[in-house]
Amino acid sequence: MKLTVFGATGGVGREVVRQALAAGHEVTAVVRDPSRLGVPAHDRLRVAVVADLTDEAALVPVLTGRDAVVSALGATSNKQARLSPVAGPAMSAVVNVMRRTGVDRLSAVSAAPLGPECPEDGVLLRVLHPILRRVLRDVYADLAVMEAAMGASGVRWTVVRPPRLLDRPRTGNYRRALDANVPGGKVIARGDVADALLSTLTDPSTAGHALGIAA
Repeated sequence: MKLTVFGATGGVGREVVRQALAAGHEVTAVVRDPSRLGVPAHDRLRVAVVADLTDEAALVPVLTGRDAVVSALGATSNKQARLSPVAGPAMSAVVNVMRRTGVDRLSAVSAAPLGPECPEDGVLLRVLHPILRRVLRDVYADLAVMEAAMGASGVRWTVVRPPRLLDRPRTGNYRRALDANVPGGKVIARGDVADALLSTLTDPSTAGHALGIAA
């Protein structure tokens, strides 16, 4: 496939780029600072610098002729999300341009606290998620705007909702739950989040759904 990856310089985004190239895909990595990509040059890798992800005219060249989009966008702190939200405004522009350019498949990383409470969770998780939603309320508000933009887009989308991310490579050994959080899900490797984002693109059962994942 020909893929465009947003948020390619983050921990999950870099894993998406690496895994997509290893799988034989052609990748356009959208970045602000190419020096932060950290992925070796490759004949199937194109690095596109876009300073403003809400600039739809700038997004047209990186989406035209692509088969699918993967987004690993998200604020790095609650302060950043409050002062300059990232995921929501960018996704609104991305899906607009996807419709204009005929790109129909999209997967994006969100977060487990936006998912429904899991009755099987223990007391710790039932207490932790409400606390996280308060402490990181601006981060999650930004992601909620992103999810809403995807849901209203008319494209075939999948939201991937992981719990706490670990800076570890793909294991391929993680649990999935459609439109639910994984019971007892506390952590997951960034490499496995990237694997989920890529695998959903060819899994029609996940289109139009949120996918909970956890180790």
